[in-house]
Amino acid sequence: SYFLRHARSRNYVSESELCKLESVPLDFGDYHPLKPITVTESKTKKMNRKGSTSSTSSSSSSSLMDPLSSVLDGTDPLSLFAAAADPVTAAPPTDGARRKRDKDESSAVGSDFEPWSSKRGEILARYTTTEKLSINLYMGSEKGKATTTGSAVSEKVRTRLEELDDLEEGSQKELLNLTQQDYMNRIEELNQSLKDAWSSDQKVKALKIVIQCSKLLSDTTVIQFYPSKFVLITDILDTFGKLVYERILSMCMDNRVSLPDNFSPESVNDTAKETCLNWFFKIASIRELIPRFYVEAAILKCNKFLSKTGISECLPRLTSMIRGIGDPLVAVYARAYLCRVGMEVAPQLKESLNKNFFDFLLTFKQIHGDTVQNQLVVQCVEIPLYLTLYSPAIDWILQCIAYHAPDVLLTEMMERCKKLGNNALLLNSVMSAFRAEFIAARSMDFIGMIKECDESGFPKHLLFRSLGLNLTLADPPENDRLQILNEAWKVITKLKNPQDYINCAEVWVEYTCRHFTKREVNTVLADVIKHMTPDRAFEDAYPQLQSIIQKVITYIYDFALLFSVEKFLPFLDMFQKESVRVEVCKCIMESFIKHQQESTKDPVILNALLHICKTMHDSVNALTLEDEKRMLAALINGFIKMVSFGRDFEQQLSFYVEARSMFCNLEPVLVQLIHSVNQLAMETRRVMKGNHSRKTAAFVRACVAFCFITIPSLSSIFTRLNLYLHSGQVALANQCLSQADAFFKAAVSLVPEVPKMISVDGKMRPSDAFLLEFLCNFFSTLLVVPDHPEQGVLFLVRGLLNVIQDYTWEDNSDDKVRIYTNVLHLLSAMTQEAFIYHVDKVDSNDALYGGDSKFLAEINKLSETVVSQILDHLKTLGKEETLKRQSQLALYFFNTILAHGDLRNNRLNQLSVNLWNLAQKHGFADTKTMVKTLEYIKRRSKQPEMSHFTDLALRLPLQSRT
Repeated sequence: SYFLRHARSRNYVSESELCKLESVPLDFGDYHPLKPITVTESKTKKMNRKGSTSSTSSSSSSSLMDPLSSVLDGTDPLSLFAAAADPVTAAPPTDGARRKRDKDESSAVGSDFEPWSSKRGEILARYTTTEKLSINLYMGSEKGKATTTGSAVSEKVRTRLEELDDLEEGSQKELLNLTQQDYMNRIEELNQSLKDAWSSDQKVKALKIVIQCSKLLSDTTVIQFYPSKFVLITDILDTFGKLVYERILSMCMDNRVSLPDNFSPESVNDTAKETCLNWFFKIASIRELIPRFYVEAAILKCNKFLSKTGISECLPRLTSMIRGIGDPLVAVYARAYLCRVGMEVAPQLKESLNKNFFDFLLTFKQIHGDTVQNQLVVQCVEIPLYLTLYSPAIDWILQCIAYHAPDVLLTEMMERCKKLGNNALLLNSVMSAFRAEFIAARSMDFIGMIKECDESGFPKHLLFRSLGLNLTLADPPENDRLQILNEAWKVITKLKNPQDYINCAEVWVEYTCRHFTKREVNTVLADVIKHMTPDRAFEDAYPQLQSIIQKVITYIYDFALLFSVEKFLPFLDMFQKESVRVEVCKCIMESFIKHQQESTKDPVILNALLHICKTMHDSVNALTLEDEKRMLAALINGFIKMVSFGRDFEQQLSFYVEARSMFCNLEPVLVQLIHSVNQLAMETRRVMKGNHSRKTAAFVRACVAFCFITIPSLSSIFTRLNLYLHSGQVALANQCLSQADAFFKAAVSLVPEVPKMISVDGKMRPSDAFLLEFLCNFFSTLLVVPDHPEQGVLFLVRGLLNVIQDYTWEDNSDDKVRIYTNVLHLLSAMTQEAFIYHVDKVDSNDALYGGDSKFLAEINKLSETVVSQILDHLKTLGKEETLKRQSQLALYFFNTILAHGDLRNNRLNQLSVNLWNLAQKHGFADTKTMVKTLEYIKRRSKQPEMSHFTDLALRLPLQSRT
């Protein structure tokens, strides 16, 4: 009891003044933290001549030095790197780096050109088959793999030519009945075989593999798979072309220095030229047209080693070679490959690309010839499906031609297409490949051409879809916009097939949202509902319907306007599949949270969004992942925060009550609602300036009741504890004393239920640290809570101490003693005449008891119990394995006495000395901490009324660890 009987009287105001930092006037001069720093650039040049020293030159744009540069004396790491990269002194780059830079810089194709690689995946995914495929695998030959050193050159050449003949004479194995995946795996094996053969210096074997693969491109037995086959085979051809080019380039190295960028043929040595010619001669000896064309096209870039005009001479010849290919599908893909290689190695040679396309136009009528028609009958392929096989090739050819092409050329192309009968396929490719701005500016012309197309070959709705895709990227003339929509929708709305319809409508919805009002958007949505509802057609079109919703909310993000679109909510009703429906709801809520700047009370918005949030909430079940729950809760909380009825607080509370009933399965939402209601109570207090009327007093009690009945439904025990505490503080601030007591009692009764381990971020952690933090906050609140007249003195503090005493603590934990020490802080504060803080318009115990001796006696009894518990625990830590803990706790208790006790009392003074000695007794005390503590005591001794600290300091020895 002597501890609090001799608690130090505190003058909190003077202590606060004493602890304030001393203000010192500063003269900044020219310096200001927000002023831009002038960076000094330093260049370090090292001379390579023997005997010379490195010199440093420094240049600055201002006399003000950058502090970092001045410290580093101009030799900071970045400057050194810059100097190392100086082209004057830099070492020659590696061969690989040179080739990479050569490729990057010589290419005239910019980033605005869509590369072939971006189309590859789409083609493979779109053109598939379930039919069985066949492939010829090269079996290899032992002839000619190695020659003796004494072999004559002519013998070597003859052997290799025999090997090439050997390929055509049956050294291959045909694999039949392959699935599509098996076929793709075999092609990948061939690609790897090519690389392996090349790396083991079996160049002829590599060439054989490439010839064999090229031959596969003449096979159209499974015609619907041909575009995908073209993609797979040309990957191998690209690999081969790259290997040959890099091989010849490596032969041009002179003293480990590669050829410069944009080298001329004159700088290529004779050995490299001979090797290059040798490759072209080998390829020229291939008998069949298709492999000869493809393999030569693959190494087209190697012409750079032979002559400046090599590529420009080869392109027209290769273009003419394609005329010998009879099958129009095989021919058009050969033209596509030539364009692909041409754009890579010589994009400036557009004339050859144009000639390639015009050749295709001349042979376009072959598509409708008897040969093709008979082939389609045999394979049971319809003409519309067959025509779509041409799209990737024609699209690519036109993209290459249209790249940076003048409008005159594009207009000429358009006119040529017009002259061909049944030109829907070409027209579609023109709209896919030409610049969107070019198409949009001539939208009415294209609509006229689409109307004239024959419906039987290529469906018109695909043409309108392609036109719509262009109009989402570029705007047509303003006067034509409505007419364009009307013409397109006349065709789209007549489509009987729901899948065809929705594929078109999805594109044109964006055009409608972009250029028209909610009336037109509503009409379009109504038409979609009309087409997709019969026979539940919407079930097969969820991706497109989702896309439509996304486009609508992208352009109409004013939610008052969005929900006034009459057919928007009926449109949502088409999402019957729960997973898709929830995704759509999430999409809408994300848009609302992103774009809604101000809080709202619009009943239309609230009802619609409550319905959407309810859909998300109801999707939660026992199998829902925690991450998904968190995401849904975050979206619903974002909505709740945006709802405000202004000064109509009762309406606001009614909304929170309704939300609680709707979202009871998502704990984070309930937590948000409790916080929102507490905030509402505090806002009421602010408006009334703390002076509640009868009406507002009843309202805040209703808020408090909301929280009190909601908190028990939460599962997380620490969430409940903290909300009880927080809500009790809010009740206390609003002078609801009995309600505040109820919250604090609930918190006290919940403490025994705290488990030893709790889950934190998915991992199990001891709960002691969390409980200690909560109790410290609780003690701080209990200081200002007035005693209940019928419950006795400090009934809440007593109840909490009983709970702490009965709680089962870990054997190796000292948290119980740390809590008791914090209780002493609380009891010490309670003995002061005026407490350190108060709640406005609430009388705390300092006002109620006025320093009454009976009240102080009760505090002394409590403190006596607490101190004896602390000292008993310190005694139990006397074993060797717990001495370190004993030292730490003794010092912790010593600091408590130092801060809160009146050390003029001899017994208290002696206790503090004993604790100090105990902390150091076994050498576990931290010397730095002890020294700093002693220095603090000596400084305090110089303050008024603290002279007794001088004697205390003399009684506190510092012991060394030895």
